[in-house]
Amino acid sequence: MAYSTNHPKQTDASPVQAGRKLHPDAPLYFDRTWFDQLQEKIDRNGPWDDWTMYQLAVEAEQTKLIESFDDLQCLRSLPALEPMPHQISTARKVLHEMSGRAILADEVGLGKTIEAGLILKEYLVRGLVRRALILVPASLVLQWVRELNQKFGIAAIAQKKEHTWQYDVVVASIDTAKRDPHRDTLLSQDYDLLIIDEAHKLKNKKTSNYQFVNLLRKKYCLLLTATPVQNNLDELYNLITLLKPGQLGGQSEFASNFVVDKRIPKNEGQLQETLSTVMIRNRRGDGGISFTKRIVKNIPLSLSNEEQALYDAVTRFVKERFDESGGDMTSMLSLVTLQREVCSSRDAVFLTLVNMFKKTPEDSPLRPKIWGLVEVIRGIQANTKAEKTMELVRSMDDKVIIFTEYRATQEYLLQYFRAQNIIAVPYRGGMNRGKKDWMMDLFRGRAQVLIATEAGGEGINLQFCHNMINFDLPWNPMRVEQRIGRVHRLGQASDVQIFNLCTLGTIEEHIVSLLHEKINLFELVIGELDHILERLDKKETLEQKLARVMLESGSSAELRKQIDDLGNSLNRIRSEVESEAPGGLEAIDAMLDAVGREARP
Repeated sequence: MAYSTNHPKQTDASPVQAGRKLHPDAPLYFDRTWFDQLQEKIDRNGPWDDWTMYQLAVEAEQTKLIESFDDLQCLRSLPALEPMPHQISTARKVLHEMSGRAILADEVGLGKTIEAGLILKEYLVRGLVRRALILVPASLVLQWVRELNQKFGIAAIAQKKEHTWQYDVVVASIDTAKRDPHRDTLLSQDYDLLIIDEAHKLKNKKTSNYQFVNLLRKKYCLLLTATPVQNNLDELYNLITLLKPGQLGGQSEFASNFVVDKRIPKNEGQLQETLSTVMIRNRRGDGGISFTKRIVKNIPLSLSNEEQALYDAVTRFVKERFDESGGDMTSMLSLVTLQREVCSSRDAVFLTLVNMFKKTPEDSPLRPKIWGLVEVIRGIQANTKAEKTMELVRSMDDKVIIFTEYRATQEYLLQYFRAQNIIAVPYRGGMNRGKKDWMMDLFRGRAQVLIATEAGGEGINLQFCHNMINFDLPWNPMRVEQRIGRVHRLGQASDVQIFNLCTLGTIEEHIVSLLHEKINLFELVIGELDHILERLDKKETLEQKLARVMLESGSSAELRKQIDDLGNSLNRIRSEVESEAPGGLEAIDAMLDAVGREARP
């Protein structure tokens, strides 16, 4: 066969077309472009393709291989996350032993959100979940969205408008979801996975929250709560029935099989075995779970003469009102707040006094007394606590979160820091979700200081910050621990420094002594603290007891003695809880912890 060497090349034709006889007498032509390209590759790399491209192709094929069905495939696609061993084992157990329906009951700070994210991601990777609904408290919506997006690469959307429900992975407030018109929209859809955070709020099956979640159509379901039982075993029954209807039989059958009275279980071995099929509980004391240290420093401060005069004047005013009421505590709790506010800032007590003045009848003898206190405030030029806080912040030269109970104090501190050329941002309950998220972004970036009211004690995670100042202290130890839990949790790489500002010669001095020295608050976690406070006299909370002690004490020495007695009572309860055989809620907790031990390898 003859080959033409001078025929014009037809580079736009395929080799077959190029080889076709265009005319009976025309010679055949074959396009040799492919041969020329091959020769170029041989000259450059030998008879192989580019080595880097080959390596990438091999790596891509390897990622498709599943060496074991039990392995979590999603771990290969999470470069921004390195889960803890207990989180990985929890996710595996839910997938392979619990069929995707489980109560994640880890203690506070152990990363239940990470566990739920791992499970969701694994189901997405395996193609077993496409649509997921995540219902959480309103203050946590944006935090969930952020974590799913950044740590897991999951395109989660925060619910805002009616059409948002149509996205594949939606995070929403449960209070929004259960209301019209959203309720009907959600109940008409099928979800592959439903996740409920703070699931202990579903403990009562008569509530609208419980009934709504029970009606949602879901294939898999995760309930997240650090406290699956708060009051009685019925709460546990309700949660498990929501998760797996019939798992514990009917209500009467469950009661006869497993309950002595509402707080004391029986047939614990059988119940424990049943719980282990639907619940996983990891504790802080478990092996492999380590936390950085808490370094607690109490900072005693002497008030200026003007500040001390205001405190003494407010104390006299409050005690006079208590005596006039005949010792009626119900009418006094709001007045007790005045004394607590004086220990925070003149601004906080000023607002309360002005509001009180406006609500007091014009002919009341109280009006001049209230206005007299306002006049005392006018003479105060400095804030001893603010000055000390500024000193601490400058010495740290690092990010710090400052907690205060009062909005007026927060506003004062924002202005004070601004005047000192330190960037500080606020965080409080009245902000909408978008603004809260914006404040967090500013604190992660430019701002050195975050000033948070009590709303900042729940929900937000601040592991990137390891300094905390309690500008004033709540009288409820649980709220103090919630504050600390924002920074002292898994993921915190540094020891956490906690500074408690304490004004001498005030009720605050006694509160710090009680929390720190008497009941060793900072050595306890929320579960242990819960037990101690629950055993206290049921008629009054610790806050009410403190208010009564303060009002009934005739002198500073008497006040100190009564608070010492209260601290001794709490210490005695702590010793009893730690030493006695489990009973009541302690028996339930012991059983739950046993479930956790069984779940661990």
